[in-house]
Amino acid sequence: MIKLSAVIITYNEERNIARCIESVKSFADEILVVDSNSTDNTVPIAESYNARIVKHAFLGYAGQRILTDNAAANDWVLMLDADEAVSEQLAESIIKIKNGPDAIAYKFARLNNYNGKWIKHGTWYPDRKIRLYDRTKGTWKGGNVHEYWQAHDAGANIPIIKGDLLHNSFATIHDHVNKLNKYADIAAKDAVAKGRTASILNIWLSPKWSFITNYIIRLGFLDGYEGYVIAKLSAYSTFIKYSKIRQYSRQSKA
Repeated sequence: MIKLSAVIITYNEERNIARCIESVKSFADEILVVDSNSTDNTVPIAESYNARIVKHAFLGYAGQRILTDNAAANDWVLMLDADEAVSEQLAESIIKIKNGPDAIAYKFARLNNYNGKWIKHGTWYPDRKIRLYDRTKGTWKGGNVHEYWQAHDAGANIPIIKGDLLHNSFATIHDHVNKLNKYADIAAKDAVAKGRTASILNIWLSPKWSFITNYIIRLGFLDGYEGYVIAKLSAYSTFIKYSKIRQYSRQSKA
């Protein structure tokens, strides 16, 4: 049987950290919390569960995950954010893998809760991520946003396992708007640093395609009002990102 480290990245997550730890404590051989100097009760709550704490300033999304991987006691890692929790079905799948993995990594769906409603359509579901892996077989890639785990062997088989990672995404539309603006700004700066720019056509067309994909092609309308809000705000986020890419690109050349 392999040993598994459940690792959790935190910053001021006192509302979520207990739920996250509770969902993994039955099968994790180690619970590691890497905290970016929280000012609330995140660390004391985690310590009450006998979690091991590592404090480190935030290095960006990919950088912090690499740091967390390196700090884990075991090669097999389950990577979590504090606002996520492992469902019972996913826990069962992970326990089976612990008894004898047949791959170097696994991916599974992430089910997002938005304003109290589970979102089961659109681009938010199944939103599969590689979060369970042998850290010696790959690493985290990406910029300051949209990080992802990549196997060293590009041809490696990475199966999908049953069960959902339950994600408390946004409690309010206000929280959603604030975060998408922050992410759009980070993504735009990353894009400009890589030499990208945005045309008027990008700014005009991309948000429309985002909405059509999310709401119609991926059946976001089946999630009712919340599905519509998500599709509209995703389109808005796309508009903001490309507008900022154009702005920052012009400023860099001035």
